[in-house]
Amino acid sequence: MFKHESIETNSALLIVLTLVAISIGGLVEIVPLHYINGTVEEVKDPVSGLETIRPYTPLEQRGRDIYIREGCYTCHSQMIRPFRDEDLRYGHYSLAAESKYDHPFQWGSKRTGPDLARLGGKYSNDWHVQHLTAPRSVVPESIMPNYPWLSKNELAFDDIKERMVALKRVGVPYSLTKEEYQNNVKRFGEDVAMKLDINNAENILTAQAASGNYDGNPDKLTEMDALVSYLQVLGTMVDFSKYDEDYFIQFR
Repeated sequence: MFKHESIETNSALLIVLTLVAISIGGLVEIVPLHYINGTVEEVKDPVSGLETIRPYTPLEQRGRDIYIREGCYTCHSQMIRPFRDEDLRYGHYSLAAESKYDHPFQWGSKRTGPDLARLGGKYSNDWHVQHLTAPRSVVPESIMPNYPWLSKNELAFDDIKERMVALKRVGVPYSLTKEEYQNNVKRFGEDVAMKLDINNAENILTAQAASGNYDGNPDKLTEMDALVSYLQVLGTMVDFSKYDEDYFIQFR
């Protein structure tokens, strides 16, 4: 009869079996990386052929930074699972491609509040401002804390170029050179490529804030502007009505 004691008392055998166990665990982690390109969905507009999932604009990226700073990810996930109940409540399940430019990703592991993966466009800017300032004024049963300082704090964006350069180093296709800009034009179109140009990041940020007027105060650029712009883009880059119901199954 086999006894575990025979392994524990034989150091050579214990070492060999430990190495085998570590090797198997390592292969399970490493091998899928060689097939990751086949599991990230290809999402292009059926008519134009342009990629619809793009990196965040400078204003949206600053909003995402604030989202992380305030710890929103501790109560809200951004990952809709492929289950019927989640589909009915939140919408189409999340795609891997929707998170490919997220560093770090915001999938989350806990839902004290609802999932936010398809939040964009669901509510008005005014609703978001009021909800972030005083959550219970719009959702009486909410246990979310108030964030009144977001409308008071001016948005700091003097380092936005450095932030975008850092993201570029880990694979986010922001452009610095003319060649990179032209590559983005081919991938995303001229309008999007202009918003991904690091050299003009500050002007792009202020222009989007002025046109969007996310916090309702056109005279001041605040952290609320940035955060609401980020929330309003979540889940809006893929128009699922343009794809067959089974199109994304091939990537699973």
